[in-house]
Amino acid sequence: MIPRLLLAALGLISVTAPAFADGQVQKLITTADKARLDKYDETRKAALAEASAGKPAEVKQLDDLLAGPLVAFSENDLTGNWKCRTIKVGGISPLVIYGWFKCKVTDDGSGWKLEKTSGSQRTTGRFFDDGEKRAIYLGSFSVNNDKAKPYGSGPESDQVGYAFRNSATEWRIEFPAPYYESKLDIMEFRR
Repeated sequence: MIPRLLLAALGLISVTAPAFADGQVQKLITTADKARLDKYDETRKAALAEASAGKPAEVKQLDDLLAGPLVAFSENDLTGNWKCRTIKVGGISPLVIYGWFKCKVTDDGSGWKLEKTSGSQRTTGRFFDDGEKRAIYLGSFSVNNDKAKPYGSGPESDQVGYAFRNSATEWRIEFPAPYYESKLDIMEFRR
């Protein structure tokens, strides 16, 4: 009788605990990256406050990007080629918006994988479900054509962020407290 009660109690605990659709992200994410996500709201707020001192035209571009309504990732497939650019918010400079480069998203059967294929600063990584309108990105930063280190290799290459979708043709990843230069990096994607 006791084993049945124990199993029932364990079942109740597993139902009430928070869960991610994939579950793998909790096994893979580093302690440092989990801490960055835990401070995401605070970091984002501070970075956006600094960005308001940027060039008015760039501040408007950032405001327009962030003002769009969020849609579910399940509504459209991300796979294919994208143009992408990085926006550095807060930190060394209030706001810097770089030009467009090439990115692609593939699906190898275990989920979406991102690769930035042009420009001097690259990223490669995977997405994990975190609710209907947000995903977690775990990736690796590399420079030029250097081979990307596996995620978990250390703070200089590890990247973590939340991905949000505005439409079938626009989405972004927000990287809180990146290792280099800024308080928040935003990678914007358009078809």
